[in-house]
Amino acid sequence: MVSARKLAATISLIAGGVSAFAPPANSGRSLRIPQDSPSQLHIFGNAFANDDSLGKRDNPGLKKGPKVAEVTVNGKPVKAVAGQKLSQVLAGARVKMTYSCRKGNCGTCELLVNGRVEKACNAKIPSGKCTINTY
Repeated sequence: MVSARKLAATISLIAGGVSAFAPPANSGRSLRIPQDSPSQLHIFGNAFANDDSLGKRDNPGLKKGPKVAEVTVNGKPVKAVAGQKLSQVLAGARVKMTYSCRKGNCGTCELLVNGRVEKACNAKIPSGKCTINTY
């Protein structure tokens, strides 16, 4: 059983806002750390500084951009990137396409790509011109 004295001391600590992790607010001391404190080791020196002799930094992205293919879906021009899945292009063009397995086994999603029968769930946009016709 907790004694009344311990309970009163605990309540006064909680109510008073005293924390074990911070000094009291009215102590008059500040927690400033000097600039050349021993906690700053400077072991790397300028090892990670930029080297100005290398010139201007290049853009890390795609140099020439993605390979955009000229795609028409049922006669409508659509923006697409070479290598993009046909199912994504059709969804972006808001073309209604029926899928069943989405693995290329059933043939429900067959359509014509440049005159050849392809399955929309597995096929990708070829580079260059591409005409897609749904049934």
